[in-house]
Amino acid sequence: MPRVPLLAGSRVVVVNAPDDALVLRPPPPREAIADVGAAVRDALRFPLSGGPLEAIVPRGGRATIVVEPPSLPLPGAQHDPRQEALAAALDELARAGVPPERQTILVAGGLGRRAGQRDLEALLAPALARRFRGKVVVHDAEDPALVEAGEHEGVALRVSPLLVDTDVVLCVSAAESVVHGGPASLLGACGAEAGRAATAESLLETAGSPGWRLSVGLERALARRVPVVGASLVLNHPRLPGGLRGYPYEQGALEQVARSRRRRAFSLLPGPARAAVLQSLPRELTASAAFAGPPSVAHAEALLRGIALRSARLEAPLDALVVGIPWKTPHQPRERPNPVSAAAVGLGLALRLWRDAFPLVEGGTAILLHPFSRRFSHGSQQPYRAFFGLLRDGRADDELAAAERAAARDGAALRAYREGRSCHPLLPYADWASCAPALRRLGAVVVAGCRDHQAARALGFVPTHGPAAALEMADGLAGGKARIGILAAPPYFPLEVGASESSAE
Repeated sequence: MPRVPLLAGSRVVVVNAPDDALVLRPPPPREAIADVGAAVRDALRFPLSGGPLEAIVPRGGRATIVVEPPSLPLPGAQHDPRQEALAAALDELARAGVPPERQTILVAGGLGRRAGQRDLEALLAPALARRFRGKVVVHDAEDPALVEAGEHEGVALRVSPLLVDTDVVLCVSAAESVVHGGPASLLGACGAEAGRAATAESLLETAGSPGWRLSVGLERALARRVPVVGASLVLNHPRLPGGLRGYPYEQGALEQVARSRRRRAFSLLPGPARAAVLQSLPRELTASAAFAGPPSVAHAEALLRGIALRSARLEAPLDALVVGIPWKTPHQPRERPNPVSAAAVGLGLALRLWRDAFPLVEGGTAILLHPFSRRFSHGSQQPYRAFFGLLRDGRADDELAAAERAAARDGAALRAYREGRSCHPLLPYADWASCAPALRRLGAVVVAGCRDHQAARALGFVPTHGPAAALEMADGLAGGKARIGILAAPPYFPLEVGASESSAE
């Protein structure tokens, strides 16, 4: 019987899976780039398409460098290769004739809480941050000074003035999905309407992704005004240190964690202490390639390379899939998930990282490992508290749509967002919308280890006390013996679903 350790909040839960269950594991990380900065500089000098950066930027001109808060992979790492990529991009701009004092870093956080000083300090290595003489501006999706850049498929494209009042726009990101990085980083510097419209059926397929089409449309609209260049990294799967090294891509590491005495001692710690220990783990995050060119071109190439390096193959869709939910959200600042954001991680992130086909059969069962406690961080998650109240009251879709329109005009909530005290009031609606592609295909969502049954039922989910009961329920919902998969994650990884050799064991 396979014993698979998975995160359920800050706890490590061992799932005793049936003998015929598929344990889905990513391949081991590939060889890393020895010098990320050099790779980015070379990519900008020899782009996939278009001219090199120095041929595009006028000497003495101005440059806007667009970066996103590093939301993916989840969980991340203390040292992120995007720091080195940004530093290299700034140096290359200086070499091309744009002095540091005419460089502006635009932090495109979209609907997330506006970055504070601690978040900004993480963008660059401390030594470079101290000598950087340019500006750092945090985007405000409600800024009345946003500039009209046209529209795409009925969505108004209102952008930061820094994207048009410049001589070049340079996007520096990592290719994690079709709505994270590349041209999507430009959407993070738009008004709330465009950010809310960035949806996708699959996070790995451009077809059927309104968010990708919208971001490419924005890139083209901006390119008619100012040169737009992108540099995209291919990130490896994060490595864990010490006795955890090899988790989750080596079977031996899974077995070692499952039988570890330290895991048992860890489970006795209070929740905040467990979260602090997990957060302090020195995860190693490296890059395997860098590409440059128009943001959509560089990003698409990097995304395809990343899928090829990090994906697991699944021969056919499963009847049920077990997904662990970590102790923090992908949004900055990293906070403990509430029921809505936990659902968005499991259904809107893990179950949207697929290619070719959805990983579960029509009417299948998703099993989420998380306590689903009804806790909302004071102030910063107030919009989630208000949105959860609507779901708890059983509001119909048209009532939710009306509530979303009202939230977009809520003066107090918008002030809290603009002052950096809370996320945008539309973010909970966007998170819940990210669950829709999975919910349309699933027959049931079971929350294993649920401690707040009413919270799970408010979202239409089925609460159970633990993984064993959830697996039994999956068998019953399948009408017999279910074909069960266990996602050895987070960090989450791509699933390629089709008739090919599987990496599942």
